[in-house]
Amino acid sequence: MPGVERTQARPLTPRTAVVWAALPRRAAEAGVAERITAVQGDGDRLSELVPPGCADLILCHSLLEVVDDPADVVAALAATLRPGGAASVLVASRDAAVLSRAMNGHLDAAVAALADPDGRAGPADKLRRRFDAEGAAALLRAAGLTVEAIHGVRVLADLLPGAVADADPEALLAFELAAADRPPFRDIATQLHLYARLPC
Repeated sequence: MPGVERTQARPLTPRTAVVWAALPRRAAEAGVAERITAVQGDGDRLSELVPPGCADLILCHSLLEVVDDPADVVAALAATLRPGGAASVLVASRDAAVLSRAMNGHLDAAVAALADPDGRAGPADKLRRRFDAEGAAALLRAAGLTVEAIHGVRVLADLLPGAVADADPEALLAFELAAADRPPFRDIATQLHLYARLPC
C-alpha cells in the first residue's frame, strides 16, 4: 500500500489486556517499533488519550459488547477521526448467539438471548450485550458516522462440526465470502463487521 511506510499507529489497549505486555516485542519483530506509540486506557476516555481529529483509521474490535456505554465509546471514536477517516467496528452478533444456543439444545438460553434487549443469554452470559446489524449501524450513525458496509464474520464456520469445516476449508471460505454481505446469512454470523466513515 502506498504511504504505509510513513504510517504511525497508536494502539489503545485496555488496562488489563495481556496484549499490552506483548506489544513492544511484536512491534519490534515486525520492524515497526519506531512507528508504534502504545496508549493504554479505556475506549470511552479516548479523547483524553489521543488528540481529536487525528486518526485516519480506528479499529474497534470486540469492544462495544463489553464497555459500560457503547454510545460514549463510539462518540469518542468519531471525535478522534479526521474528516473522511474510517472506522472498522467488529461486534458480537445477537442472531448468532440465539441460533448457536438453539442448535446446541440450549433452548432456554436461546429464548433469553432473543428476548433480552441486550441479547444476553441469561445472568451467566459473559458479554454485556450483542448487536444486530441495524442496531450496530444505528449506534454508529448516531455518532455522525456513515456506514458504508456490513459483513458477517464466520457465517457458518462456528456452527459446523470441526470435521466438516476441516474437510474442505477452501469451499468453506468460498461460502463465507459469498454469504458475508447477504442477509439473512450475514446476520447469523458470529460477528458483524461494520465499515464506516466520518463525512468530510
